[in-house]
Amino acid sequence: MPPLSGSWEQALKPEFHKPYYTQLFQKVGEEYGSHQIFPPADDVFNAFHLTPLEQVKVVILGQDPYHNDGQAHGLCFSVKRGVEIPPSLVNIYKELETDLGCYIPNNGYLEKWARQGVLMLNTVLTVRAHQANSHRGIGWEQFTDAAIQVLAQQDRPIVFLLWGRPAQLKKSMLYNPKHLVLEAPHPSPLSAYRGFFGCHHFSQTNTFLEQNGLTPIDWQIENV
Repeated sequence: MPPLSGSWEQALKPEFHKPYYTQLFQKVGEEYGSHQIFPPADDVFNAFHLTPLEQVKVVILGQDPYHNDGQAHGLCFSVKRGVEIPPSLVNIYKELETDLGCYIPNNGYLEKWARQGVLMLNTVLTVRAHQANSHRGIGWEQFTDAAIQVLAQQDRPIVFLLWGRPAQLKKSMLYNPKHLVLEAPHPSPLSAYRGFFGCHHFSQTNTFLEQNGLTPIDWQIENV
């Protein structure tokens, strides 16, 4: 895995010296050596690389990476161009269409969001091919909790989008009155109809950013 750099490296440096991280790094290395692991090792920290700490305006929390071939590339909910759009992202696009009038694009590549300050962070950063949640409990949660704590300490406006129960369990870590925390059911086909559709999180996010003197997010992913 390429090391973190810049502001995230400075903020998370204490984690790298803790016993759990040493064990995590060793375990993940062994997994890449013995199994097919997603995302590719060079993409594991893409969320941090593409959205430096000082640029974070919005945080979307996912669970673990997509586990089918060619999908995961280090941003939650996102897939590379040319890969079929996963069902949860289809529903995110449907809500964007209803909420902001965005057209539904022909790809699921969300790097555009990341480069505008949307941190798309899974709470677990690796997974064995075709085995969902297979790297849960090996230490990633402690590392990403540390990242969430760093974000909670940022004394500036940030929006946290917590979709589904696993993401909402992190709400207790978010205490800063300058932050906006929005909750909804997960956009999965199993739960989107229980309140993700119609949540208007994207327009609420942009309204909050504008009220705080920040540039709103251009949520429209373009066709390729």
